[in-house]
Amino acid sequence: MNGQFRTTGAFMFGRVTHELMAGYWPTADQDPDLSAPMVEFAGIWREMPKFVFSRTLTQASWNTTVIHDVVPEQIAELKAQPGGDIALSGANLASTFMRHGLVDEFRILVHPVVLGRGRPLFEAPDVRLDLRLEETRTFGNGVVLLHYSRDGEG
Repeated sequence: MNGQFRTTGAFMFGRVTHELMAGYWPTADQDPDLSAPMVEFAGIWREMPKFVFSRTLTQASWNTTVIHDVVPEQIAELKAQPGGDIALSGANLASTFMRHGLVDEFRILVHPVVLGRGRPLFEAPDVRLDLRLEETRTFGNGVVLLHYSRDGEG
């Protein structure tokens, strides 16, 4: 997975997801029991440009820019910049991006954890997208990648 994240141009998070990530990854590699791939991801996360969408945050650290609203024209400008794909994370944020037609493809990482509750993956009942499976991949830690393109856009 780190190979894919290394070629990513930026991460975009909703506030809750960003706070979870920022609460762990900045110092995660100081844990002597952390696996080598997780130590590597900690470095990737720290160095990667990040955008957090929040109406309540005014600032964020670790190479993070706070954006208060999803403005499609602003997102199009960010997507047009060189540097690689932008990874989007957060159920509410993904739903907003889907409503505005801002998601080009889906790379869903399924982690083998049963939580018993949580947010739906696609929480945009007013949006219908036909997706085509492009790739599946299983990683050594049990995570499965499901890569979908929007039908007709592969």
